Amino acid sequence: MANLTRSDQTHRAGIPLPVIRPPHIPVFALGMSLGIFLVVTFALCVGFDLIFPGQAMYQTWLKLLPGFSWLTWSSFLLGGVEAFAYGWFVALIFAPLFNYFSARWAR
Repeated sequence: MANLTRSDQTHRAGIPLPVIRPPHIPVFALGMSLGIFLVVTFALCVGFDLIFPGQAMYQTWLKLLPGFSWLTWSSFLLGGVEAFAYGWFVALIFAPLFNYFSARWAR
């Protein structure tokens, strides 16, 4: 066996600290979460509009959702699909930007 002296050993003082990785947002998880959240919100708003027609938001839906008209089953389904697509639109833009800048500023 070789005789190792203290200078031959690589020794670092202290307790090794865990490496803190920058936060990372998975695009798929964010897209599904936002998409489903917006579909549920859309359905609740349509239900609210049906219960309280004097406070209806359908004029806003007409502006925000292309092809939406008040209220048929096909229009309701189209609104749900478009709300889901808006969630994915936000996720596809926000998550990569967040991941890029969080990794860049963590250096």
